Amino acid sequence: MADRDPEVQALLDKKAIEEVLLKFLRGCDRADVDLVERAYWPDGWEDHGGTFDGPASDWVAVIKERLPKAGLMNHMAMNLIVDLKSATTATAECYILTASRLTVKGQEFDTRTLARCVDQMEKRGDEWRILRRTMCWEWNEEHELSETWARGAITRDASLLRRGAKKPDDIIYTAA
Repeated sequence: MADRDPEVQALLDKKAIEEVLLKFLRGCDRADVDLVERAYWPDGWEDHGGTFDGPASDWVAVIKERLPKAGLMNHMAMNLIVDLKSATTATAECYILTASRLTVKGQEFDTRTLARCVDQMEKRGDEWRILRRTMCWEWNEEHELSETWARGAITRDASLLRRGAKKPDDIIYTAA
């Protein structure tokens, strides 16, 4: 819309970029690879901080196999700053805190990791997506399982709790 106030358009663009990044994280948590794939342009690039550096489509193929088998994980986006460079380009910086429950060599444990992504975003038509992601790792910590649900204050019987799940069983797909 050519007649839109530029400040209003800037807010709408920043919100659209935020939503792309948050849906990407939902895709990772719920093993919804379609959401992950939609975050990147077909010619996008993923530099995953020393663990992968190549076309985003190749990265999506790798995690398409991993995510459904991965343990429980939650990605939390923090300190998101979007700098609009032009009407069609932006840089977004976002800290991502990930909490995961993993099993490696038969041993279950909890791990928390802080990473940071700098995304070169591009708008094509009316849609923003990641053109290039550069990620770095900030820190990681691991702990043996100690899930007591606040030492019984939340519940004494964890089997009664509704828990997060992968697609299609999570509440984001089943709640009315």
